[in-house]
Amino acid sequence: MTARARPLAWFAWVAAALGAVALGGCTAAPPSDTKTTRLWTDDYYIRVTSEPSPPRALEQVQYTVVVQDKKTREPIEIGEGRIFATNEDRKNTDNGFEKAPEPGTYRTKLFFATAGNWAMGVQFRRDSTQRLQRTNDWYQEVLGATEPGRDSAKARPGQ
Repeated sequence: MTARARPLAWFAWVAAALGAVALGGCTAAPPSDTKTTRLWTDDYYIRVTSEPSPPRALEQVQYTVVVQDKKTREPIEIGEGRIFATNEDRKNTDNGFEKAPEPGTYRTKLFFATAGNWAMGVQFRRDSTQRLQRTNDWYQEVLGATEPGRDSAKARPGQ
């Protein structure tokens, strides 16, 4: 190998190693985590899941919201917040959070009056002396209501 070829070979090796590291950081979330919506505000990292998922119209939907400090990833034990939604017809639903026993976890229920796309959002703050921080909105597809007399679990796709 010539003296000129050595630096080029070293550069190619470093570039390949950095490329592999960069691609490793772009991998998708685990399949078991596909129903979690990840959101950020200026100070918080928020994960939202619903049960049932996807939700159905005319059923109570339990939302679990896990709030962590954005920088340290420490759970936010004491805080207040709400989840809210609006559909294309300007129907609204919202509810405040209740503290759950798990660290940084809050729960609430929503009721969707109609099926279709709903624009969803979360607001959260540590206490009433701070401003509410709002996440970017996301869209939640709400399935049609279960027919009367039919078990809703059996009416879900894929079950």
